[in-house]
Amino acid sequence: MAVDELDTRILRLLLEQPRTSVREYARILGVARGTVQARLDRLERDGVITGTGPVLSPAALGHPVLAFVHIEVTQGHLDDVGDALAAVPEIVEAFSITGGGDLLTRVVARDNAHLEDVIQKLISLPGVVRTRSEVALRERVPQRLLPLVESIGRAASAAGVPGE
Repeated sequence: MAVDELDTRILRLLLEQPRTSVREYARILGVARGTVQARLDRLERDGVITGTGPVLSPAALGHPVLAFVHIEVTQGHLDDVGDALAAVPEIVEAFSITGGGDLLTRVVARDNAHLEDVIQKLISLPGVVRTRSEVALRERVPQRLLPLVESIGRAASAAGVPGE
């Protein structure tokens, strides 16, 4: 899916000013409101925009401890373990991976003792062979997509992909 310069400008506004109206985006960009809405609809349809909800802070919700837990799974049980992980509320993300382990999870906890309880729960799941955990000390680069969006926009502009 081609993302042109106008798409990039719209995405930048969405990331920087998520609570602004489509009408205001159109005013800022100097294009028709219908153009912005059509672009937003296409970006959603194409899966570029995947959500519009608020970003929540696990720390502010009382879960300041963040750990990455690698899970090794008995062969043939990856789907079963993946389904079981979805029932553990402290797991905020889980990915199938290559390398050391079969799954990588991002786990939040109230404190280290709570983290240990969550890990013990994971170890007891049928199909889990072992876990390996790393506790995050400090976030150095927060989750971000704007630099990627800007890079794609620069590449589209250099390639002569037209925007409106």
